[in-house]
Amino acid sequence: MVVGAGVSGLECARALARAGHDVLVIDKARGVGGRCATRRIEGQPVDHGLAFLHGSDPGFLAALDAVAADGAGTPLEGWPAAVQGSGSPCQPDAFAPGERRVAFAEGVSAFPKHLARELRVRLQTRVTALGLAGLRLALELDDGGRIDAETVVLALPLEQARELLATLPAGIADLDGVRALLSMLGTLPCLTVMAGYPPEIGAAVPFDLCYPAGSRALQLVAHDSAKRAAPAQCVMVYQARPAWSRERLEAEPSQWAPELLEAAAGLCGTWTAQPLWHQTHRWRFARVDRGSELAGPVVVQFPGGARLALAGESFAPGGGVEAAFLSGRRLAARLHEEFA
Repeated sequence: MVVGAGVSGLECARALARAGHDVLVIDKARGVGGRCATRRIEGQPVDHGLAFLHGSDPGFLAALDAVAADGAGTPLEGWPAAVQGSGSPCQPDAFAPGERRVAFAEGVSAFPKHLARELRVRLQTRVTALGLAGLRLALELDDGGRIDAETVVLALPLEQARELLATLPAGIADLDGVRALLSMLGTLPCLTVMAGYPPEIGAAVPFDLCYPAGSRALQLVAHDSAKRAAPAQCVMVYQARPAWSRERLEAEPSQWAPELLEAAAGLCGTWTAQPLWHQTHRWRFARVDRGSELAGPVVVQFPGGARLALAGESFAPGGGVEAAFLSGRRLAARLHEEFA
């Protein structure tokens, strides 16, 4: 059983399934992918989480290549090509020598959809609590149902994993140690605005991505429609810095969206503050705080044989989607070895 249909959970489930194990993935969302998120607005894909994927690990790159091979997406190699600004990227390693950058014309969600293609996935299902049921773990669901499993993988943001761990009994040494470890780690929030403009504006935008220097509000500005074939509209995505986002995290979007658009106007021009439309997204757990990553996945063995394992971006060095992918794959290999 894998809880979480982001890249880490999907790759863990995929590797276990290919090794012959029966795996079910459950997630509270309406679609797979987590922050590899693409929203269709007026028929046009818009990436409102990650703007692109990057990495250097051969296994991860092979998985990206397979997206095109199975017809799930059209890769845009080297995107972003035009990068402006001297601000710090969310993932500085993305622009290091030897790193490969890829976007998809259909949106970054093409990658998790490819990973989920042969899996059993149950969406819109929230796990509210964990418990011990003899030799198995019991997952209590928000619809009143329950699923029992000998092995449960939590591929969730740290904060959500901690909430579920807190529902298990205290006094189990390995589990108490993991709780203490996770209490020292955390993720960063990101408030995001997507905005649409007349298509002719897109031709005047001189960058694919911009990392503003000196902006208290803006972390990143993405010319999202630059990834689309013959886009019907110019679409920009504005992502806020973690501290700015945290200050406004519980506020209504009607309060912070105009602020973020005004901040973009100071960078790109007054036109950014006057979109034809805009939508917002509140990423409570946008990315790992750099330096908070662990060396690898964590497995807790309960008396009687049940296992609880944790994987995700926080459980591999470097952070980002590549770290999440490798964490899921490494956990699957460890669990398969233990099953054998």
